Amino acid sequence: MVLHRGRIVGERYAPGVTPATPLIGWSMTKSVTNALLGILVRQGKLDMYEPSAIDEWAAKDDARRAITPDQLLRMTSGIGCGQSLQTGFTTLFDADTQMEFDMADQSAFAANASLRAKPGDEWRYTNCNFVLLSRIIKNLAGGDAKSARKFIERELFEPLGFGHATLEYDSAGVPLGTIHLWARARDWARFGLLYLRDGVTEDGHRLLPEGWVDYSAKLTPQSADQYGYGAGFWTQRGNSAAARTRIAAGYPTDSFLAAGSQGQYAIVIPSHDLVIVKLGWAYTEDGDHVAVERLVRETIAAVTE
Repeated sequence: MVLHRGRIVGERYAPGVTPATPLIGWSMTKSVTNALLGILVRQGKLDMYEPSAIDEWAAKDDARRAITPDQLLRMTSGIGCGQSLQTGFTTLFDADTQMEFDMADQSAFAANASLRAKPGDEWRYTNCNFVLLSRIIKNLAGGDAKSARKFIERELFEPLGFGHATLEYDSAGVPLGTIHLWARARDWARFGLLYLRDGVTEDGHRLLPEGWVDYSAKLTPQSADQYGYGAGFWTQRGNSAAARTRIAAGYPTDSFLAAGSQGQYAIVIPSHDLVIVKLGWAYTEDGDHVAVERLVRETIAAVTE
């Protein structure tokens, strides 16, 4: 799916898949969690730099009490809750995997993890951070699953025109803003368009506060040595090792992206007024990243001819 200047200029589906088919985004869901946090900030209900309201961290001598939503969003919280970036035989025994597949109350599991590093010092990609952010969203939306669902639909899905999108919840009623959103390709493209338009919908309604998109795409310095992570998005902005590689392969320097396991991408390219979405199971190594780099290069060439 390709949007150029807000219009669909390219769209193709595999056999058996149509524009009405909801597709799993995996960790692109984390970028949707970013949007929900932005809405709460715009509404004055959340300060990203104040300590997170996590009941398990309430004791005055608990070092986790200082962790902020910004640090959770940027994966620098320091909590020792496994990792979600690499997969392999050893990850079968990872705490993050245990949380995802064996815990009825995922946020309680994450909240009871001890610190492995001082908050703000270490970048470590773990779903536990986003499960805790999801609990914060639920609590600020009303405190229960029904209120959270209404908030998400009213404040994000309906304004963007999402059709039949499904965000899963755990048994404790916490929305799983980690890897569990199903949506149509056109929905994922509309989501990318929201960030291309600085948080304003197609009909001119501001969902995200001014400056939120730049905040989201700003490099998290602790990730610069390798990955190039922002705040819920991967980014080419700043000077990270991964961004330099992606830029050399064709990504513009101002671009950033939501990305999910097995080759899910929603790429935002402001300098070319482009959103590129690629979904489906990867058919090449490393989540089809080489094929997607080619897609970015050739799409930019096509729209600038």
